[in-house]
Amino acid sequence: MTSQDELNSTLLPAETEVALERAAESAHRHELLFSERAANIKQSAVRDVFDISIRPGLVSLAGGSPYLKSLPLQELGVTAGKIIAEHGLEALQYGGGQGMEQLRRQICEVMAAEGIMDADPADIVITTGSQSAQDVAAKVFCDPGDVILCEDPTYVGALNTFEAYQVDVQAIEMDEQGLVPEKLEQRIAELLAEGRRIKLLYTIPSFNNPSGITMVADRRQRIVEICRAHNILVLEDNPYGLLRFDGHPLPPMRADNPDDVIYLGSFSKIFAPGVRLGWALVPRHLHRRFYLACEAVVLCPSPLTQMLVSAYLSEYDWKGHLANTRAQYSERCSTMLGALAEHLPEGASWTTPDGGFFVWVTLPDGVDTYPLLYQAIDAGVVFIPGAAFTPSDEPSNKLRLAFSAVSPEDIEEGIRRLAPILKTAIAESA
Repeated sequence: MTSQDELNSTLLPAETEVALERAAESAHRHELLFSERAANIKQSAVRDVFDISIRPGLVSLAGGSPYLKSLPLQELGVTAGKIIAEHGLEALQYGGGQGMEQLRRQICEVMAAEGIMDADPADIVITTGSQSAQDVAAKVFCDPGDVILCEDPTYVGALNTFEAYQVDVQAIEMDEQGLVPEKLEQRIAELLAEGRRIKLLYTIPSFNNPSGITMVADRRQRIVEICRAHNILVLEDNPYGLLRFDGHPLPPMRADNPDDVIYLGSFSKIFAPGVRLGWALVPRHLHRRFYLACEAVVLCPSPLTQMLVSAYLSEYDWKGHLANTRAQYSERCSTMLGALAEHLPEGASWTTPDGGFFVWVTLPDGVDTYPLLYQAIDAGVVFIPGAAFTPSDEPSNKLRLAFSAVSPEDIEEGIRRLAPILKTAIAESA
């Protein structure tokens, strides 16, 4: 499709003016066709910064991308070619809406590595990444005005998805041990007293995006029980659970709660995001409507990428690859924490994650990190401002740094470039 700038460049001045008038008139007419929901669909701040971060010379501490260079790319290329050559009529055709049974069985084995031992392939729906499962959950369970509870901070993609369905997203305070049960109970009581309908609690219990905080084991069950008592479903998003640096993941909330937790998994972090495959393990009594809603959106997940992922799980040492990448992530996290300790001024603090991709930096009250992003870009480094990760419209004194896809040398250089900007902001806020 030709852009407006390209169109203008091909027209004479008089023609350009007419074309602009016509485009403006059409835009005015078509503006009336947008739904109310469309006003809530927002561009992700992460995607905005991602576009900036690919500029040459910038050190990007922004994007939460996995490290892919250690994948056996040549071998995977041969595998992909073999799939098309030998099974092309199946791989390139429509498939079942729930996803291939073989892959669903393998997903049960992946979840067993984390502690979900009772998963049934029949209860799994393969999705186009876990983001689409978040979308389906909001669509299936929420009417406009319903409440979804979430951690503060939380994943920006989920916020954008929920808000598009005109849901009221209410953030619950976290501490260094994750979501605070007492704060959850208090906010539920307040909302119910107002006559509000609370449908879901969305949580990333292991290595929360963006904070890197892990919900401790003894809180997980308590939070499920609080939600069960108020008939609130738990939507557990767990893309990072197998990336615990010590190789011993905490059991997911779903492990002991098959009827009250919808579990979302993803191959984006444990294999490759480009395959765009995730899954939802759905309580059996909720499965059919969830599955039908998924099918209504995508018809079927890609058979080709499903077959590639299935081959990766069966023919490659995926657990060995995970162990290698965990070691790389652990080294990079340690490098980032060391650089922060060396270069950041007094008044700044940060989380110390046990896995995942992110470190969450907090500056003194009164500092707004959003304007600092532009200063950082000028200095040759990129981060994500904290305001992207909360439903609040208030300025944020926090920022997210990603270490996963950045070399130790670039991490150190990026923090060195960022530190003077934060130092100046802290001094000016005093």
